[in-house]
Amino acid sequence: MSNIEILQLRAAAVSLVLDCSGPGLPSVLHWGADLGELTESALLELRRGAGAVQDGNGLDENRPIAIVPEYSAGWFGIPGLSGHRDGHDFSASFRLTGVAQTGNTVRVDAADTAAGLDLKLTIELTDSGLLRAKADLTNTAATTYTVDGLLLALPVPTEATELLDLTGRHIGERHPQRHAFTQGAHIRDNRRGRTGADATLLLFAGTPGFGFRDGEIWAVHTAWSGNHRSYAERGMSGYAVIGGGELLLPGEGRLQPQGTYSTPWIYGSYGVGLDQVSHRFHDYLRARANHPKTERPVVLNTWEAVYFDLDLDKLKALADAAAEVGAERFVLDDGWFRGRRDDHAGLGDWYVDEGIWPKGLHPLVDHVKGLGLQFGLWVEPEMVNPDSDLAREHPDWILAAGDRLPPTARHQQGLNLGIPAAYDYILERLDSILSEYDIAYLKWDHNRDFVDGGNQLTGTAGIHEQTLAVYRLIDELKRRHPGLEIESCSSGGARVDLGILERTDRIWGSDSNDALERQTIQRYTQLLLPPELIGCHVGPPRAHTTGRTQTLSFRATTALFGHFGIEWDIASASPEERAELKGWVALHKELRPLLHTGRVVRADRGPEDVLVHGVVAQDGGRGVFSVVQVKQSVTSAVGRVRLPGLDPQRTYRVNKVATPGPESRSTAWSADRGSVELNGAALASVGVLMPVQWPESAILLEVTALSSNAMG
Repeated sequence: MSNIEILQLRAAAVSLVLDCSGPGLPSVLHWGADLGELTESALLELRRGAGAVQDGNGLDENRPIAIVPEYSAGWFGIPGLSGHRDGHDFSASFRLTGVAQTGNTVRVDAADTAAGLDLKLTIELTDSGLLRAKADLTNTAATTYTVDGLLLALPVPTEATELLDLTGRHIGERHPQRHAFTQGAHIRDNRRGRTGADATLLLFAGTPGFGFRDGEIWAVHTAWSGNHRSYAERGMSGYAVIGGGELLLPGEGRLQPQGTYSTPWIYGSYGVGLDQVSHRFHDYLRARANHPKTERPVVLNTWEAVYFDLDLDKLKALADAAAEVGAERFVLDDGWFRGRRDDHAGLGDWYVDEGIWPKGLHPLVDHVKGLGLQFGLWVEPEMVNPDSDLAREHPDWILAAGDRLPPTARHQQGLNLGIPAAYDYILERLDSILSEYDIAYLKWDHNRDFVDGGNQLTGTAGIHEQTLAVYRLIDELKRRHPGLEIESCSSGGARVDLGILERTDRIWGSDSNDALERQTIQRYTQLLLPPELIGCHVGPPRAHTTGRTQTLSFRATTALFGHFGIEWDIASASPEERAELKGWVALHKELRPLLHTGRVVRADRGPEDVLVHGVVAQDGGRGVFSVVQVKQSVTSAVGRVRLPGLDPQRTYRVNKVATPGPESRSTAWSADRGSVELNGAALASVGVLMPVQWPESAILLEVTALSSNAMG
């Protein structure tokens, strides 16, 4: 056996064993818990034990599933490659031509010479234990080959019998749903032209009843900001896989001779409990070269403060109030450009509106900068209002199919950045604005799903090219303006994926600043993203998305656990409200180094009347937890709550954090002296007794290690 036939990759208590012995594509013999350093005989034994046991009516040879599953190899499930050459070469059969390993990265070359196709696979195990893979398919023949789909699949063991995925809507993103992992395919397709508010951020397969702290789990994420598929499938042979890839519209995968189609990265995470699965993504993202290195500035966004009422004096007063409470970045939202008096007109005309701003944005920018705040600006470059100079001059730049326009949504259409002239226009406009003004930050919005997303000039589908053009546009603007930060906002949280986050600096969690809604949204968004990448703002007392009225304490406690900001007309707030808000901003700044570097942990409880989550320092020396009373409990009190994620051998003191503003209810506590001292094992298994709380309120607990030894 060659020393590269069966490869073992190990990192962060995860093992990946790849069978690259050929003659076909590589298959995964094991992906999961670390197996230690296996001998050659042990690796051979894993290969002998792979594949399906034959029942007398199957194939005569035992073939495990390849990372790109092939119909030609006897896989009857969703194929890895779907495509054809005008009806021919509909079923590929690749053979290995080369394997190279560098550290924990494996590159595989394969070809189907009869079909005229070359396939390159890149498979990595990151330092945080994430598995990630991508494929590049090249047409080596003299005629066009059409790729209908190219999906990558990762095997999961028979013990994974339960699925968890996420769904949602605008102002209600990322709600969990569970299913039995039965025979057949569970498919989550998204054809919205963006990641989608209803898209599953991750698709989890695990042992029965898995939770945040226990159960073996395998998860997959498709790192693509356009149409995509995530799926789980169990076949009659006993095999089960999870996988994903881009969902191509008809004709988007046409490859001319020597043309190449590249899949997005597919990420897999293994762990015991959802928290460990999540930690692998957080550690990976924080280790990136482009991960934000500076403390995340407290943001004041003007949208829910002024909407389209952009009066200079009013905005200056708002900036003054922002500086007073300790904000560090002031973001001018919608309404600053030509013809933009409401959301019916103006998108595409990216010139400062001379009627509102006779001296440009300079008076406001200078005032904001003079207060010591960074200045940020809202843009929506991928959209156009039919009522705009741009649409009137270039109606053919609208994403559309055939001789019809798609139905409008939010009074707008998509702008086809796959057309070079349209791309160049948007690049010039944004570059010009960024060059004229000292802008540290763009809130980059994308406020509608694409319907009939086609290229009018060619008559072909255009979502694939649109997605790549957006990536290029952001990359180029950042190249021209070093230090510029960009937020991915998309009707709130409808574009959250690791494709857009390769080039942006945070996402907007949701257009809903209702703190009760945000508890669930943030809880499940953080399965993929660490807190510092999720915009979380303190909204006004009455949420404009739900009509709920909530205390400042609840709104601010909720926003603490993310990239903290304010979206409220605090210039018209009472002095008492501003003073309390200033206290919350100061508290966030005090906790920020911990919140934005530590491990996110979540407790599993029964009825979700109380949610418990926290952040624990990497060294286990400190933590902060939020105990959230979501609704009235069935019992008169919730009793003890467990605090997970601490070092079981260390002794900790637990104190209620002294928070700004009035107490919402009883201050009764687990110990008369005001603090609790227990070791981490007891805090995780027994917990602390909590006071009674009103619904829609939260208590913050600070946990500090006293020693490295268990209590006697």
